[in-house]
Amino acid sequence: MTELELKLLLPAQLPNQAKAAGLLTSEATERLVREAIKKAAAERLTGIARRLREPGGPEITEAELESELKAVRAELREARARRP
Repeated sequence: MTELELKLLLPAQLPNQAKAAGLLTSEATERLVREAIKKAAAERLTGIARRLREPGGPEITEAELESELKAVRAELREARARRP
């Protein structure tokens, strides 16, 4: 595990709501970060797919596509490996 200290600037009521919802614990923060990693990976793949479907869209080689897929898979594996 790596210890990381965060300082957040949030709107006035949000810290109280987050605390009441149990979202300011290490476990909850870890879960939120893992979910964000997965979401970012999915959005990246969706963006690539959208660009490939556009008429006159960029040409992407099979090797480039495979490279992107490997990067996303590595991110997801890393996120899964860090789960307790």
